[in-house]
Amino acid sequence: MINVNITELRANLLKYLNKAQQGTHITVTSNGQQLATIVAPIDQKRQAETKLKRLAKTTKIHDVISPTGVQWDEMK
Repeated sequence: MINVNITELRANLLKYLNKAQQGTHITVTSNGQQLATIVAPIDQKRQAETKLKRLAKTTKIHDVISPTGVQWDEMK
């Protein structure tokens, strides 16, 4: 994580945006107070694939759609 004053950020915006794109978290400050944090955008597709792979290790076929014998209100 990098802390950068807003004046420094303005002067070197592209440099800091490139660092954020590479994964560095940048905290922007003014007079010692935190204003914002700049981070790279989330790759939602990759994040979803990672979650599905993790779930696939513990999920059993039919564990969600198998009959439970319980009547749901929606089925009445």
